[in-house]
Amino acid sequence: MKAIINSTFEINLSKPIDISIPLTNTDANPIAWYIEKPVIEPVKFGDWIGKVSKGSSTNFNNIFFNPHGHGTHTECLGHITKEFYSINQCLKQFFFLAELISIEPASINGDLIINKEQIEIALNGKTPEAIIIRSLPNLESKKHKNYSKTNPPYLLEEAATFICESGIKHLLIDLPSVDREEDEGKLLAHKAFWNVKDTVNLNTDARLDCTITEMIFVDDEVKDGSYILNIQITSFENDASPSKPVLYQL
Repeated sequence: MKAIINSTFEINLSKPIDISIPLTNTDANPIAWYIEKPVIEPVKFGDWIGKVSKGSSTNFNNIFFNPHGHGTHTECLGHITKEFYSINQCLKQFFFLAELISIEPASINGDLIINKEQIEIALNGKTPEAIIIRSLPNLESKKHKNYSKTNPPYLLEEAATFICESGIKHLLIDLPSVDREEDEGKLLAHKAFWNVKDTVNLNTDARLDCTITEMIFVDDEVKDGSYILNIQITSFENDASPSKPVLYQL
């Protein structure tokens, strides 16, 4: 099955490239922000257990998880504002022209960082609707890592500002956050990307329709370049939702 995007790009819908990480209740699930792994367990009413292998007619599970800490998720500026904003209300379009770039973070004062120059060079003059950053080395452990208290790589404020000023509306990255794990609550990259100058009294030019997707994984066999991106979310009225970003080759 093929589709025509804006009468310009033809994509093959039968060959999706899933860059999300599945959510499980095992130690294989990635974790960030000092929380425990997700809980997926059958409902229990007295002696009744919602599990076919325990005699029920159906499997009937409760799931307890945190979108920000338990895997691939997409968030809106409601993540950092006093006023409530929902990803379900902010994200109204789901297909975008995207550029996949690979960057090896630089070492500065013991931190691994991604700066403006690295992104500018990798984009090479392109201004897509979405940017997907694959950090190097691209280890399989990203899909299972407990990031808590490890000070993972992050974006400098200047890099997020450059992305914002380039008109790129959607930022995807294979790290638990675009900001430093412990930054005294400054959240400089988040604020710069969404152009949020005041989280209490939101400025009128803040970017309400822009999103950040964190904790993706892009396999090495997927080459840098241009793709059509489909961001799939759950219809949560929350600042973030677990998500399934999917790429399609042009």
